[in-house]
Formats: sequence, structure tokens, C-alpha cells
Amino acid sequence: MPALQLPQVAHRFTEVDGLRIFYREAVPAAEDAPVLLLLHGFPSASHQYRRLIDALGGHYRVVAPDYPGFGYSDLPADSGWTFDRLADTIEGFCLALGLDRFTLYAFDFGAPVGFRLATRHPEWIAGLVVQNGNAYEEGLSDLARGLVAETPEAEGSRERVTGLLTAEVTRGQYEGGTADPAVVAPEGWTLDQHFLDLPGRHGIQLDLLYDYSSNVALYPRWQEWLRQHRPPLLLVWGTGDAFFTEAGARAFTRDVPDAELHLFRTGHFALEEQVGEIAPLIADFLDRTWAAAPGPADR
Repeated sequence: MPALQLPQVAHRFTEVDGLRIFYREAVPAAEDAPVLLLLHGFPSASHQYRRLIDALGGHYRVVAPDYPGFGYSDLPADSGWTFDRLADTIEGFCLALGLDRFTLYAFDFGAPVGFRLATRHPEWIAGLVVQNGNAYEEGLSDLARGLVAETPEAEGSRERVTGLLTAEVTRGQYEGGTADPAVVAPEGWTLDQHFLDLPGRHGIQLDLLYDYSSNVALYPRWQEWLRQHRPPLLLVWGTGDAFFTEAGARAFTRDVPDAELHLFRTGHFALEEQVGEIAPLIADFLDRTWAAAPGPADR
């Protein structure tokens, strides 16, 4: 039996604006290997990418941070967190690690964080992999539109939004829309719920959920960025997503006609069921686009 080839994955912290930010990193032997930055979604953390890192980390430098108040990263002491502040932190994280050119994997919350990075630093973006990360109004399901419309002052809103932090909803995000829920390992949603239930964690989650409407307001700016820069774009999308619809995936091709679109019969956390199909697509995409994409010195 041949020896199994799995990457060495380091688990580290770096400090950004006084917060310890946890991250996972696989660094292959080749110094010029393509770099892939994985931005996670709600209510998860970098652990959602464990299998993808194992699949890709032997050939590519793969980096996956936890946002403040998510996973193993510090919980901020202050309130009033927004997606702008999340982007500030991940921008500082990239600067701390010297990440000035990478392919961005944007999933769920990772899309609004990632598009903020892209519009601030277009020279950093060698390519985009978007997996169920929305940037178009037609991609919002009725459920998502209801969340966008929530305000803290509305009657019953606090109870409705807090209801998104329950174990039932967390599990439903993983298993909903899948072809075979039995394929979805329970560790993912169980670990997510563990972190959600830690003292003080609900505060930052509610801040961000109420701020989600700020992302919708920025959709036109992100679409203009896509039209202007036409980055190499790979779309991998679970069509059973309760939040972000297939129409949102197809909408990207209006602004980036050369985008590569792959639809999968699975749910929001598409990697849970389809990592064996998606990882080779990402590897092929990185191999074809990394050398061709201009570096910071060329832009």
C-alpha cells in the first residue's frame, strides 16, 4: 500500500489590533505554490475547511483564519461589530502574514468580508472561488430577505434573530438541502454550536446579523468591481441552500462572462457532501490561473 500523502497543517495565532486571531495553515515545499485564503461562514470557523485543507494543502499554501468571536479567535471586549470591522481584522491578518497575493475562497460571511478586501486591495486578488457567497439581490431567498429586513427596534426581532443561534438551526444549515444528510459529519455543526454557546458569543453574532443589510447596500459596488477587474472566477454552488439561491450563482456570470459555474445537488455547506468533487475543481483552477494572474508589481 503506498504511503498516504497528507499535508502538515499548523495551528497558530497572530495578533491583530489587540486580538489573538487563530488560523490554520498548510505550507507545501514549493515556495512559489499558489496561495488560497479560505474565509468561513456563519456560524462556523476555519474547522469547516479541515477536509479541503487536507485535500489541497500538499500542493498549495492554504490559510484559514477564524474571525473575531468565532472559533478559537478572541472574543472582542466591545460591542457594535460590523462587517466593515470584520474586514478590517482580516485585512490586518493578511498584512501580519504578508499575504499580498492570493486566490480568495469566499463562502457565506466570507463573501462580504472578501469583497471588502477585494475593493480595498484589488492587487491582492489573483482569483476568486465563490461557494454560496452572495453578491446579488436575486440570490437572496425569502428567508434571507427576512433577515436583511430585521431591525433591533422591530417588535419580536430580538427573539427571531436569536433563534438563528440555536442547535436546531445550526444543524439545519449543515443538513438542509443535502442529497444524503447521513454524509454530513455531526462534528461540524456540534463544534459550531459549542462556540456559539460560549459566554458572550451571542453579542457579536447578533451585531453581525443585524448588520447584514450593509452588505446588500454594497452589492452594486462589488458588481462594478467584478466588471472592472474580471478576475478569474470559479463558482461552486449548492442548489439546496436555504439562504442563497442558484439565481445568485448565475448572476455572477453577467459581470464575469468567463466565470466557471458548477452546481451541486447539496446544501449551504456544500463541502460537507461534495468536497471530493469540489477540491479537484479548485486545484485545476489554481493550476490554470495562478501563473497567468498579474502580481502586485504588475498592477
